[in-house]
Amino acid sequence: MKQRKLGSQGLTVSEIGFGAMGITSFYGPSDKEESAKAIIRAYDLGVTFFDTAELYGWGENETFLGEVVKSFRDDIVIATKFGFKRDFSPDSRPERIREVADNSLRFLGVEQIDLLYQHRVDPNVPIEDVAGTVKDLIAEGKVKYFGLSEAGPETIKRAHAVQPVTALQTEYSLFERDVESILPTLRDLGIGFVAYSPLGRGFLSGSTQPAADFPEGDFRRIDPRWQPGNFEKNIAATQRLRDLAQSKGATAPQLALAWILAQGSDIVPIPGTRSSLRMEENIGAASLVLTDADLALIKDILPTGGFGARYAESMLPKWI
Repeated sequence: MKQRKLGSQGLTVSEIGFGAMGITSFYGPSDKEESAKAIIRAYDLGVTFFDTAELYGWGENETFLGEVVKSFRDDIVIATKFGFKRDFSPDSRPERIREVADNSLRFLGVEQIDLLYQHRVDPNVPIEDVAGTVKDLIAEGKVKYFGLSEAGPETIKRAHAVQPVTALQTEYSLFERDVESILPTLRDLGIGFVAYSPLGRGFLSGSTQPAADFPEGDFRRIDPRWQPGNFEKNIAATQRLRDLAQSKGATAPQLALAWILAQGSDIVPIPGTRSSLRMEENIGAASLVLTDADLALIKDILPTGGFGARYAESMLPKWI
């Protein structure tokens, strides 16, 4: 698989990464054995970028990922995150960042975290203090690169002035385009972009049952895109995307990932899956070439994104 540079500090990763969140969190129960096979298959197919976080099971996800990748850890880049309390309120106090970083090192079974993100901006802690704490962790050899997630232009600039930011991670897909307003800032500063939920939280990969049909504990039960009214419109748009993909000998997920790759060589999507077959399908997107005509048709199908917000109103991140 081809490699892409994330930021201007020297980080290079596979052009498609692996998001591990769904193995333990937010999408209902999973088969750990099959999930482990998906991670190993991803590595076998050239994926070198694996994403986890403290929040994903409070160590469960990191521990699982660390065990699975142990034999090839030196060949890959592992990203994790800090920034929450167990009640899901933000906490990026310097002492908390240090505590989480030490926990993550232990859970992952590694000596250094390759990329450490602030998971969400903490309005109670100046971003300069956050960046300064990570800068110290980098100087101590516990962390290699610094990242932000769901941050706005001003926060990014202020953080970057203290410790260069290597990557911003934010939701981005055919269904979610808001972050496009921030991409110019990233490019001006030499910061890479990591797209999470690049398959519309599963909508573009075929998980298209109504919200009420998902099991308890699955985030999609409250996702506005799956609610009546939006759901039917998104189904129709997805079918048009599927028709286009089939005309190119591809699947809708491959089309969606290829679209993201076509938005810039500084963008890396991290689709998540628990299936090795799905992982193979995702990787196939790297070889799918979209023409100008394809991109124009996609824009016609979804000119500004999907129908319905990506979170309930009370949960929407406020970029600052």
